[in-house]
Formats: sequence, structure tokens, C-alpha cells
Amino acid sequence: MSAPRPRPAAPAPLVALTNRIRGLVGGTHRRGSQAARLRLRQLEIIGLIALQAGLAAALAWWLAHDLLGNPNPVFAPTAAVGTIAAAIGQRTRRTVELLVGVGLGIAIGDGLVLLIGAGAWQTGVIVTLAIAVALGLAGRGGTVVSQVGGTAVLIATLSSSQQNLELPRIVDAVTGSAVGLAVVGLLLPLHPLRVLHRAAAPVFDALETRLREIETALRSNEPDRAVHALNGLRAMAPDSERLREALSGAEEVVTIAPARWHWRRHLERYDRGVTHMIRVIDDSKALARRSATMMQYQEPLPPDLPDAVGSLADAVRQLRHETRTDKPHDQTRRHALRAAEAAGRATASGLRDFGVTTTTQIRATASDLLRATGCSVVDANRQVRQAARNAA
Repeated sequence: MSAPRPRPAAPAPLVALTNRIRGLVGGTHRRGSQAARLRLRQLEIIGLIALQAGLAAALAWWLAHDLLGNPNPVFAPTAAVGTIAAAIGQRTRRTVELLVGVGLGIAIGDGLVLLIGAGAWQTGVIVTLAIAVALGLAGRGGTVVSQVGGTAVLIATLSSSQQNLELPRIVDAVTGSAVGLAVVGLLLPLHPLRVLHRAAAPVFDALETRLREIETALRSNEPDRAVHALNGLRAMAPDSERLREALSGAEEVVTIAPARWHWRRHLERYDRGVTHMIRVIDDSKALARRSATMMQYQEPLPPDLPDAVGSLADAVRQLRHETRTDKPHDQTRRHALRAAEAAGRATASGLRDFGVTTTTQIRATASDLLRATGCSVVDANRQVRQAARNAA
């Protein structure tokens, strides 16, 4: 019996197309899973903030109505919800602005009512002057200006029919603001590190991905891929801003919430890491731009150059892990110095003008990664310089 004839091999283009389709499907599935996880985490935070607002409104109304005797405490729950709804990290400032705005609005409104009386045109004049004074003092719009205007309207329109509006307005403002801060600081405080981890994840992921893309561009001599990486790094601005806001919110929580005070040391490490991670993003933009220019001018591409960029990506991945788990940054430093060593070898192999600027940028990026781990600027630059010299 004869052996079965072997099946003919699929044409190479068909194999390549099949592999590409599989990669696209797998990438789409991974991105979909990541987006679903991110959305779930966002819903958790949204649910907690909504619960904080509902609890604060109920407590503020109860305090103002039942304990303080205000028969119509509309502004107390309004102030409480306004405090909760303020951007995370700005609630304390928002509370101060709210109280200042109410006080200023009462002073301006009462003073002008005594001078010009109440009525349609008087209301217009009072609000105009109140807003002008508030903008002159604050320098911009915001809570102070809106509260000055709202309180001035209240005084101008109701002073003729209701007396002694000032004290209930002030008491409601203080009560609502205090309740709002108590809810976010004592009763239902956010977990500061969860907020930070969720905001930091897309920044770390995107930065590592773009550095890998620059590495691949250098290995395959594809300047367009480096340009694509540069555009991706520029698109990280919204995620970076959200990370800064999350850090501000975490600092607010560990300041006003006694139950979260034990996270202060960890937050200090995160603060340092985030500050320098933003610099690493800027460094990576310059690295992508110089790498693209180097390839466009068809300068030599020694293999140590993409190796150096790959080590930077390894350092970013390791920094995320060590920061999240509160572990020493030994591995991050090792990868950063490995990048400096590879840059030193690439320089010694004989680079041209743009190649030298590319390795210089790699060393600057490695230095900022070391600073993210706690090294001083002098020590980080010294270590990077020594590593590059030793490898040359």
C-alpha cells in the first residue's frame, strides 16, 4: 500500500494573510476585554460617587431641617451635592470657594438693596455689579462667581417678600459643604490607590506599546512606523491629564480621610513616579521623532539601538509592576541602565549625526526612569553616564 501523498503547502501570501487575520482578531479580542475591564472599573467609581452624593444630600437636609430648624433647607443638600460633584481632588477648594461666594454675594446684595432698593432694574444692576466684583477678585469664572451671582439674585428678588435670608443661606452653605466633606472623608472615602491604578494603567500600557513600536521600527528600518509611534504618544495627553487628576484626588483623600492616612507613604512614591513618567512620555516623543529622522536619512542602524529602546520598554513595564505592588525598584533600574549600556555600544559602533542624537535621547529617557524610582538627578545622570562609558 503506497504512502499517502503529502498535501501541498499553502502559498506564502495566503499564510501571511491568514496569520495577519488571526493577529487582528486576537488583538481586537484583547482590546475589547481591556475596554470592558476599564468600563467596569469606571462604573465602580461612578456608583460610589453617586452613593456619596445621595447620602450627603439626605444628611444635609436632615441636619438643616430637623436639627437646625430651617423649614425650607433647599441650599443645604444643593451645597452638599455640589461638593461631592466637584472634580476629585478639588473638593476642598470647591468648598472654600462656595463659602466665599455666598458670603460675598450676601454682602454685595444687601449693600446694594439698601442703596437702590429692589425691583426689576435693581436686580439687573445688583447682579451686574456682583459678577463684576467676583470676576475682578477671582480672575476667572468658577464656583466663587456662580455663588456670588446666585446669592445676589436671591437677595435682590426675595428681600422685599422675605426677611432675614442671609443667615439661613450661610448656615445651609456651611452645613451642606461640611456634610459633603464628611461623606467623602469619613463615611465613604474612595480608595486612593485604586483610583490611581485605574488612571495609571492606560498610561503605562500606551507608553510601553509605543516604545515597542519604536523598537520594531528601528529593527525593520521603517520610519513610518516610528512616526506612527510619535502620533500615538501625542494622543496620550488626555490619559496623562486624567492621571494627574487622579493623583490630586488621591492626595485629597489621604489628607481628609483618617481611614486612608496609612497610604500616604505609598502615595508619595506614586507621586514621584507619575511626575517623571510624564517626562518619560515627552522623552519618548523626542526619541520617536529622532529615530524617524535617522532612518529617513538612511543612517546606519546598529542592532544595539533597538535593543536599547526595548530595554526602556522593559523598564516602563517593570516600573508599573513595582509601583503597583510597592516593591523596590531594582528591576526598573536594571533595565534602564541596560538601555544606557546598549546606547553606549551603539554610539561606539560609529553613528552619524541623527544616530548620536537618538542615543543621547535614549540616555535622557533612562535617566528620567531612574529618577522615577527615587534617584536624584545627579545620581541618575551619573549612573547612566557610567553605564554608557563602560559599555562603549
